[in-house]
Amino acid sequence: MSTDETTTTVTGDSPFRFEPSTRDQAPQFVLPLVVRIERAAPPARTDALETAARAVLVLLGDERSLGEGEWARAVRDWQDARIRKVVRRARGAEWRRAEALPGITVTGQAAEVRVFPPVPLDGWPKDLARLQVSGTDLDDPGPPAEPGPDVPVLWLNPGLEMSAGKAMAQAGHGAQLAWWELTPRQRTAWREAGYPLAVRTAAPGRWAELTTSGLPVVRDAGFTEIAPGSCTVVADHPALR
Repeated sequence: MSTDETTTTVTGDSPFRFEPSTRDQAPQFVLPLVVRIERAAPPARTDALETAARAVLVLLGDERSLGEGEWARAVRDWQDARIRKVVRRARGAEWRRAEALPGITVTGQAAEVRVFPPVPLDGWPKDLARLQVSGTDLDDPGPPAEPGPDVPVLWLNPGLEMSAGKAMAQAGHGAQLAWWELTPRQRTAWREAGYPLAVRTAAPGRWAELTTSGLPVVRDAGFTEIAPGSCTVVADHPALR
C-alpha cells in the first residue's frame, strides 16, 4: 500500500533528515508491515493506522530487537541508514503465509498488522514480495472518538490526502520519533501499558500550532503520493509536552 521514507527537522546525521547525509551511503533496509484486509470484513481506517503504529513500537521494544537479540543487527542496520517502511496487504492464504514468517502480529479493535524485522531493499522474502502495495483503501464508519488527555496522539496533517497505506507508514514514523525522544523509563512505562495511542486528523486551525510546538514532526521525503518535505504527522506524547 505504501513505500515510505521520511525525514524530520532533527539536526545532525539523523535517519529522518531531509538533506543527503552519510546514511545514504549505508546499505538500505526497509521495515515490512502487512495489514490483513479480507474482502468481507476490512478493518476501519483509524483502527488500521493505530495498529500499524503500535506494531512499529512493539518491534522496537521487543527483546529480539535489543542488545544481542536475533533481530538486533537488522534493526541497527535499518536505523543506521534511512528509515523506510513498506505497508502491504494480504488476505486468506496470503495472510497465512505471512504469519508463518518470523515477525509479530499486533491486533487492534478489528485490525491485524504483522510487522517483520527489517530486510534489505532488494532482499524481501518471496511470500512478502508478492503482496500488493496498492489498490485498497479503508474508511471509518463514523468520526473517531476524542482521545483522552493522557493518551499519546499522532496528529495527521489535515491538508494532505493520503492512502491508508501511506498514512499507516506515516503513523509508524510518528510513533518511532516519539519512542526515540522518550527516556528508557518512559519507554518501559509505555510498553508495560500496551502502547496506548490514538491517530487523529488535526483541526485545520491547530495544525500550525502543532508543527511549531517542539514536538517531533515527520516530514516526508516525497517518494510517493505527496511533495518532498511535507509535514505529515506530529507525535504528541504526554511525556514530551
